[in-house]
Amino acid sequence: MLVLSRKKGETIMIGNDIELTVLDVSADGVKLGIAAPKEIGILRKELFIAVADTNKEALNSLSSISDLQSQYRNLKSK
Repeated sequence: MLVLSRKKGETIMIGNDIELTVLDVSADGVKLGIAAPKEIGILRKELFIAVADTNKEALNSLSSISDLQSQYRNLKSK
């Protein structure tokens, strides 16, 4: 992990087209501004993890629905 120190108003470049700017620094945290191409997805990590967990749960639900459909077909054919 690269660790950099920046002050309010200073910017870090990531590649040629992503700018990370320190907008504000307070006792509660740091406010960052991110300028990036629209095709680059930007999420806070906790949201990224929540979305991934929700997607996993949805996949598990699909297999449960598939199992129920199979059981229903088996009962129907008897």
